[in-house]
Amino acid sequence: MTRLVVCAALSLEVWAVGSRGDAATGFDVLRTGMGPRRARAALGRLPVFDALAVVGFGGSLVPGPRPGDLLVATEVRMGGRSLPCRGADALAALLRDAGLTVHRGPLLTTDHLVTGPERRTLSAYGATAVDMESGVLAEAAGDRPFAAVRAIVDTPDRPLSRPATVPGGLRALRGLRACGPALRRWPARLDAGLPSDRPKEVRP
Repeated sequence: MTRLVVCAALSLEVWAVGSRGDAATGFDVLRTGMGPRRARAALGRLPVFDALAVVGFGGSLVPGPRPGDLLVATEVRMGGRSLPCRGADALAALLRDAGLTVHRGPLLTTDHLVTGPERRTLSAYGATAVDMESGVLAEAAGDRPFAAVRAIVDTPDRPLSRPATVPGGLRALRGLRACGPALRRWPARLDAGLPSDRPKEVRP
């Protein structure tokens, strides 16, 4: 049985994916706190795991994804490194089977909220969305299966500063709520030996 640990930065995100984790059944949920510093501090509290997932809200850097859509990362980029998301194809398929709108692409981890012109600058390097925790946890996963799922809250045409953020946030919360059942089924897909994603190179 594959033991899965799901990490989320905020209490709301933990609640959304199902805070009733049970290590005895191979599914556990951990709140890390927001940002790379808190995520790194949470590494010492990680239960024993065979697969790791990071789930929460995120911002799109490119046109296309809409508030409430999900990004399942093909890789996580942080500090010039590209960290693979092995096994995430299977989770993306489960989410699509549940009727959710799923995008695939690189996820960039930064140490701050990205807004305004910086969004355009970062998108030029090929990242689809941005968050503040996944890179740290992807490092901790090592060669084990890892997935990063971000429910999109803001986009280039719907930034955080606009009133549309409120309904967009509610749609993102509904998206996260729908992730819980798929996450619980993901370990069985991994146990079935489905192929993992290949890591991709960072474009200059």
